[in-house]
Parts: sequence; structure tokens; C-alpha cells
Amino acid sequence: MRSVRPLLVATGLVAALSLTATACGPSEDKTDGKPAAESAGGNDTGGISADLTETLKKHGVDPEKWRNGEWKNWDKDKWLREAKDFVNPVIDGLWKPERMKSAKDPAKTMAASDFSGDQGVTDPEPAPVKAEPEELPYHEHAAPVGKVFFDSPEGSMVCSGTVVKDPKNPGRSNLVWTAGHCVHAGSKGGWYRNIVFVPAYNDKGKSAAALENARSEEIAPYGAFWADWVTTSGEWIAHGGPTGGEGAPYDYSVLHVQPQNGTKSLEETVGNALPVNFDAPEISQISAMGAWGYPAAAPYDGLIMHKCIDRPGRLSISPSTPTMYRIGCTMTGGSSGGGWFSEGSDGKLALVSNTSIGPVTSGWLAGPHLGQGAQEIFTMMSDKFVGQ
Repeated sequence: MRSVRPLLVATGLVAALSLTATACGPSEDKTDGKPAAESAGGNDTGGISADLTETLKKHGVDPEKWRNGEWKNWDKDKWLREAKDFVNPVIDGLWKPERMKSAKDPAKTMAASDFSGDQGVTDPEPAPVKAEPEELPYHEHAAPVGKVFFDSPEGSMVCSGTVVKDPKNPGRSNLVWTAGHCVHAGSKGGWYRNIVFVPAYNDKGKSAAALENARSEEIAPYGAFWADWVTTSGEWIAHGGPTGGEGAPYDYSVLHVQPQNGTKSLEETVGNALPVNFDAPEISQISAMGAWGYPAAAPYDGLIMHKCIDRPGRLSISPSTPTMYRIGCTMTGGSSGGGWFSEGSDGKLALVSNTSIGPVTSGWLAGPHLGQGAQEIFTMMSDKFVGQ
């Protein structure tokens, strides 16, 4: 019989994630008088900044052609791969509500042969925990959580993400935590394109039918925040694969996004952000972890935010890679990249992992332990945008 202790702690986890107050509601602070989802971030040259224009030109890409569809060219010699080569110029009007709703999940599922169950650091498979819908509206109960949209050679894709605090920009963070496989294809590919973050997506949890003729702000109450820089681990770039592979324990990423209107940051816009804990205690000392996200593969449709809370166990992919966290959870693809939260010794909630992989049977999820490598890329991103 499963311990009831995680269920008791679960109440605290949910309460801690909820907001006591927001900086502004989803429809407030429209500095240009337009609905949030219809306003473009600060940019020039038709949505491509001077810096990005120069970067594209260095790679032999015509900025005008890129904006008009050249980004759909995934030829190997055109697919930028290295960490320093990331580009993501704003393309005005690309992520319309219908395009968001049709984006697919980049499922990272595993067969039993993908990992060894007889290693000392792999615990028995947890019993499934049924994912529960988050309370409505999302901006009052899980404001830092949202969806990450991007384009890949297979089409429009979707993941989940979390607004996290930026130590170098306290109270004004523009950082989002997600999975590496939501931004980069790993060892066989390069950076994905047109990466945006939509906080509190479908804020009121409406059905597909109810959203048929919905206004943009009902789908994306705060708008779509384009990533102007993204980083992931070198291990994911070198070893990540279609089912995670040996890159799974390093499957994390940090996005820096552009404010949609004026100078208000993402954290100020949504009213909350979570700290990242790179020094989480041993798994045996953690009584509960909660995973939040937007599962999109059947039986889910990607429109509703869900959560799972369970006592974590351990999963080893390879003797040469760090052990991952694992919890029982029925969420499917689309929840990838969603934050895992736990209370620290101070009783405060922090992000400690993100959804990376799960089995074909959708009974559990696994996420990386965030150690020194994760902290280094996070610190690099924070340092890069001091004062921004």
C-alpha cells in the first residue's frame, strides 16, 4: 500500500504554488492597447533585430527569406547545431491560436530495453498516479507554468515550461525552464525554431469546442514570449536521442524570452516565478515531488494543465550517467519540460527537475537531477542578461 504522506504534503505543494497576489491580471497592462497575444515583442526590421540579422547572415541565411519561410528549410547544412549558433528571430503572427492548438507533442517514451532495472540505483517502478487537472483560472493557481511551442522537421511541436527566478534580475526574470529536447534535437540534429513560451495557456481551462471561436487572449492571456536566447547541456547536444538515450539525465534547458509589451518582465507580467534548487537533498529525504504540465498525447488534448504528486524514486539509464528522479504519473507527451517542484528545508517551493522521459504505458515520468552542470548553464544565462 502506498504511503499517504505524499498526499498530505501534496496539499502544501499546491498551496505553495498558488499566488496570493498577482502583479497584474491576464488582460491588464496592455501598453499599446492591443490584446496581449496580438502584440509583437520589441524588434526591428520586421521582427528580426540587427544582432539576429547579422547572425543569420554569418550563416549564409537571408533574413528576409527566413521570415518568409526559409526557416522551414531543415537541410543538414542549414540546421544550426552548436550552442553558439542559436537563432530565433520573431516572426510576427506565426503562432496564431489555431497553430498552437494543432501543435504535436515530442513524446520521449522508453521501452523496457532502454534502461536496466537491476542496478542498485534503480528503485522498483512506481504505481501510476492519476494526473489531476489544475484549478482554474491557472494564473491564480499555477501562474509560473505554461506551454513552449516550437517548429521541428516533423512540424509544430509543444512542450511545457516554468517561469523561474533570475538571481541577477530579482523580481524581473525573463527566464523559463524546460527540457533540452524541447529546444534541440540532440546528437542527430540541431536547434529547433520559432520557440515561444505562453504562460497560463488556456487560462480558464476551456474545451476544444469552447475555444473554437475564442479570442487570442483566451488562448494566450499574457501573449507569446519569443526566446531570444536558449541554452541546453553539452551532454544533451552530444548524446540526446529520440527516446532520450544517455542524454536524458542532462535533458534540461533555460530560455531567455523577450517581454511582449513595454519594459515589464515575464515575472512581473505573470506575477510569480519559482527559484531553482541545484542542491536538492537525497531522494530518500524527499517526501513528495509535484510535476506540472500540459499533456497532449491521448487521452489528453494539450489544452488542460495537469499535475501529479508522488514520493520520488530513482531511475538509472546507464552506469556512466547520473541517476534520475522518477514518480508515478499518467501524464503523456506534451508535459515534457514541465517543472517538478518540491519544498525545501525552509518550507519554500522550488523547481528541482523537469519532465524528460516516460514509458509507452504512461505510468510514470522521469526527470534529471539538477546538479553542477545545470547550475552552470543557468548561471551563464543569468549573467548574460544582467539588467535585461
